[in-house]
Amino acid sequence: MRYAPDKTRYDSMIYNRCGKSGLMLPAISLGLWHNFGIEDSFDNEKALIRKAFDLGITHFDLANNYGPPAGAAEENFGKILKQDFESYRDEIIISTKAGHLMWPGPYGDWGSKKHLTASLDQSLKRIGLDYIDIFYHHRPDPNTPLEETIRTLDLFVKQGKALYIGISKYSAEQTKQAIEMFKSLGTPFVIHQTPYSMFDRKAEEGLLDLLEQEGIGTIVFKPLYQGVLTNKYINGIPQNSRAAGNSIFLKKEDITEDKLQKVKELNEIAKERNQTLAEMALAWVLRKKVIASALIGASRVEQLEDNIGCLKNLSFTKEELDRIENIVS
Repeated sequence: MRYAPDKTRYDSMIYNRCGKSGLMLPAISLGLWHNFGIEDSFDNEKALIRKAFDLGITHFDLANNYGPPAGAAEENFGKILKQDFESYRDEIIISTKAGHLMWPGPYGDWGSKKHLTASLDQSLKRIGLDYIDIFYHHRPDPNTPLEETIRTLDLFVKQGKALYIGISKYSAEQTKQAIEMFKSLGTPFVIHQTPYSMFDRKAEEGLLDLLEQEGIGTIVFKPLYQGVLTNKYINGIPQNSRAAGNSIFLKKEDITEDKLQKVKELNEIAKERNQTLAEMALAWVLRKKVIASALIGASRVEQLEDNIGCLKNLSFTKEELDRIENIVS
């Protein structure tokens, strides 16, 4: 059956301006980091993309190394795009990234002009696009001169391969240097992607203030701290959870008794706000104006619906913020 988007998809979603640019992003964006590999159900992947778009999520975030294996997420998303969303391409913001290991040898990683150029061309081919909306350098390269990386990103815009440029996981100092270079070139550098949650506050150590001062938008990943800031771990570590499995991103020892106690206390505040813990955690990161969007992952459509529920209550009283701070600090 041919997919027809929900006609009310734009009625409830909130769209935020990305810094001082003309780009608007949904408050909640869908990341394809997990659950879009070759071993995942393609029908479920398609259902997730359809439901996200029906809910007003217009931004889908990829990277060349997402899968597994690397490249699979882009390929699968490209198939879904062609089958269901070809006529809606102009309503969608698609991003991808390069900078992590993709192929063997000296050119398969980091931030050289050689690596980034080959990576973007490969990504466009896998997704089936002529251009990408946002192209990120995925992580800073300690060996390649920053100017080489920045000039390469600028070149992609001039070539028409990317509309906007972003960087990810750069420190405040590295970001400041990049901003000056982008300014000198006139590059539409509009967004920084950084981890941020109640349990990961490093972005508050100068980065978010810098981005706000410079008019650069922010999109945060892992706002639910790999699912810890959800109802999943309130009663301990479930057998079918990421922490109980072989995930390299969240291990059983990462979830201490102290952290579980904090989750329980945060959940009590969420209940008082008539929210799930996930909804409150998302609302908490979106309380900062510099943050245009929060990236979520999902394995079920119900998770998307739950997370979108955060938009019903994005405001916090000073008392609520103080209580949260006392718990997580």
